[in-house]
Amino acid sequence: MPDDARRCPCGTGLTFGECCGPVLSGEREAATAEALMRSRFTAFAVGDVDWLLASWHSSTRPRSLELDPGIRWLRLDVLGTSGGGPFDREGTVTFESHWTAEGARGSMRELSRFRRDRGWQYVDGDQV
Repeated sequence: MPDDARRCPCGTGLTFGECCGPVLSGEREAATAEALMRSRFTAFAVGDVDWLLASWHSSTRPRSLELDPGIRWLRLDVLGTSGGGPFDREGTVTFESHWTAEGARGSMRELSRFRRDRGWQYVDGDQV
């Protein structure tokens, strides 16, 4: 895990300790679908498979997950949201995540769907 005083990988400009750190550690729930999306990007960036699985809705969650150690996640750009607020039960987040692997750079865009039952959870997404 990153040092709490370092900038959070999700790109808010806050420190890890102010932003995604407490969400990944279970000290605080993500208040919105976007906050959960940011915590999931951070989990990819720091290799926190446990949080990725825990924040995945049980209806679509895989039994296990292996991250490619050769991919380094560089930046998250949230392009849009719909619903996903503190009083919503569903929401979407469109984002672009940037990566590097073996000297190559790339990005992935996704429209992710979230559901709030006992806290926000990632349901699924479509690449756009």
